[in-house]
Formats: sequence, structure tokens, C-alpha cells
Amino acid sequence: MLKIWGRANSINVQKVLWCCGELGLHFERIDAGNEFGITGTPVYRALNPTGLVPTIEDGDFRLWESNVIVRYLARKDEERRLYPSDIRARFDAERWMDWQATLFWPALRPLFIQLIRTRPENRDASVIARAEELSLVAVQTLNEQLSERRYLAGNRFTMGDIPSAVAIHRWYELDIHRPELLHLRRWYEAMRQREAFQTVVMTPMS
Repeated sequence: MLKIWGRANSINVQKVLWCCGELGLHFERIDAGNEFGITGTPVYRALNPTGLVPTIEDGDFRLWESNVIVRYLARKDEERRLYPSDIRARFDAERWMDWQATLFWPALRPLFIQLIRTRPENRDASVIARAEELSLVAVQTLNEQLSERRYLAGNRFTMGDIPSAVAIHRWYELDIHRPELLHLRRWYEAMRQREAFQTVVMTPMS
């Protein structure tokens, strides 16, 4: 059985859990990271030398890096429900997965840390303002991409939607000013209708 190491409230673990939900995969999840510890132990570092979550064990195969795990699970699915068969659609999806990891989440993460994990008296207003500004620029990019298509990589839901949708949920849940972005909102509401998204992602942030 597939084994997933990582706490359920981690944005990166949620990508993998949501993907599993969409594919109907059975798995065992082991709490690891933050308050659960484990990630600094020799046993875990042998699985993942970065000491981060998630890590999966699929038989004797071990893999870490959340977006790569989503790609792997999507590609392994015989029905290719999340993995585009067309090469252009596939790499379009991969592009947005990389964009989430390299641009969107680095912009949003400081805002999340300040507003969710930092006591009000210890928050840095300049960090919040800068992160809010950069996050909005990234979100506007998503809104523009979605102005001409239903999903990020075309007209059907794919692996390309998963990373950005998990991050967008956090953006909508934070107590910040948000302009109304119609295309983004339409897409986000479609994500909210997916059962696996509701179960995995729409949970209290911490």
C-alpha cells in the first residue's frame, strides 16, 4: 500500500492527499513534521535527506517533492485522469505546477506565516504589506490565464490545477484585502465543489 509521510495540514502534503482522493488511491498516512517531529530522525532522513514533507513510499520506491509526487501518481494512473495525453497540454500543466512552487507560494508563504503562525504582537507590517502585494500580482496572473479556459491547462481538470488551487484556498482564507477577480473566483468555486478538495484542503489552517 502507498505510504505518505506528512501532517495533514501541510500545503505540500495536501497536494498529494488531494491527488490521491481524485484517483481513489488507498494509502497509509503517517503524521510527520512540525509538532509531530520524526523528520529529523535518521530513519526519515534515509527516506528524504531534506527532512521535509511529504515523502511517499510506493513499494520499494521512495519519492519526495510534492509536485513531483503528484506528477508521479497522475502518470501512474492507467486512465490518465489527471495526466494530459497531449504533450502540449501536459507541459502546460507542468508549467503551472512549477509556477506555483517557484513564484506563487514564495510570494504567499510569508503572508501565511505572519497572519496564521505569528502572534499579532510579533507581526511585521512591512513583511505583510510586501507579501500581500506580491501575492496579488501572482493571483492576477492566474486570473488572466483563466480568462480563456476553464482550468489552468485547458478545458479539463488536471494535475496542473492541484498545486495552485491549494495555495489559492489559503489566499482566500487569509484576512486580507482582495479585489474581485471573476475568472479566478469561478475556477476556485469549481475546486470547492470537488469532494476530495473539500475533504483534504478545506480544513482549518495552522
